[in-house]
Amino acid sequence: MKLLMICATFPYPPSRGGTQVRTFNLLKQLSYHHEITLVTQKAEDVTNEEVGALKHWVKTLMLFPRPAHPTTGLLQKINRFSQFVITGTPPNVSFLYDQSIQNWLDEAVENNYFDVITCEHSVNEIYIRPHWKNKIKTILNSHSSVYRTCKHQLETKTSEDPQRDRLYLPLLKRYEKRVYQKFSHIVVTTEEDYQQLKEFNINSQVSVLPNGVDLDIFPYRNSDPGGHHLIITGGMDYVTNIDAACFFSREIFPLLRQQYPDVTLTIVGANPAPSVVRLGEEPGIRVTGKVPSMAEYLHKATVCVIPLRSGFGIKNKTLEAMATGVPIVASDRSLEGMEVDGKNTPLKALRANKIEEYVQGITDLFEDEKLRQTLSKNGREYIENNFTWERLGREYEKIMDLID
Repeated sequence: MKLLMICATFPYPPSRGGTQVRTFNLLKQLSYHHEITLVTQKAEDVTNEEVGALKHWVKTLMLFPRPAHPTTGLLQKINRFSQFVITGTPPNVSFLYDQSIQNWLDEAVENNYFDVITCEHSVNEIYIRPHWKNKIKTILNSHSSVYRTCKHQLETKTSEDPQRDRLYLPLLKRYEKRVYQKFSHIVVTTEEDYQQLKEFNINSQVSVLPNGVDLDIFPYRNSDPGGHHLIITGGMDYVTNIDAACFFSREIFPLLRQQYPDVTLTIVGANPAPSVVRLGEEPGIRVTGKVPSMAEYLHKATVCVIPLRSGFGIKNKTLEAMATGVPIVASDRSLEGMEVDGKNTPLKALRANKIEEYVQGITDLFEDEKLRQTLSKNGREYIENNFTWERLGREYEKIMDLID
């Protein structure tokens, strides 16, 4: 079958971020059985080597320049908000729009070049015309609800700009309800996002397709290193990860140091923001920046802490830590879409949302080797049985009606 995938974010390498991880790995699985044309945009930091590597996985790569980031002056912000009110499209979506991409897509649909169109992330919806779903199957692979995310950040006081987000919230709700109606089928990553769509009363089909893990890149570790070594992972230029790293380092880690003077915290992730870099000046904390292998750092950790306070959707960092066999202490936000505890459920992670719960969970794991082994074994089996990209690629094909 001939598939057209649209992803404004250049989806390679898959280590670059959440959008890239999900998009590339699903694309890779689909490429084994179907002809894929990928429409994407090339930012300045995308190398020719990365373009060449991505071409290996697609029949045709349609590469367009990515617009420069908009200016951040007060007048520009007012103008962007005004356009949001008038057009109903958020600024982070409209600024990526390229008329040349639209022209190419219009011609492709008019001439029946493809059997299915997928938008890999909701920001790409801007190119889909509502009447297309009467002619071709159109799928929106929504990584998480922007409305739910904004609402939760306001509720938990983790918003970067509360004043702006209070203005945006009703507009985002209106936007999502309208956009989802354009598609034949909506794909979300968690049951929670599925329930949100039910509240919107949309008439499109909806399926849940979680994220996965490449088990070759995240192998199970050979042994438990013991000790008192903590790790936090994720792109450290992303607001939810920045907040999580700062919250844990400032509010929780000092309490652990009182109990365990030798405790260490390694913060691993590309492009650390200045506030994250400064954490490395504190005793016991190391900030690495980008590393060649995340799995190597996970294997050395006694416990992986995932203290997200906002953000929705299933988290790659949680899946990856479980795959490597590192015991986890994580928040509800970090465990969304996963069954890790509760009645008749084998324990796969310790849940923490309050400071004292993090301290207790980490202490329990430091002191109890058997508990670490239990979480390690159960977590890895859970990933193997539910979250491999091979399995999820086949499920994606079923959603597209490409296989039975």
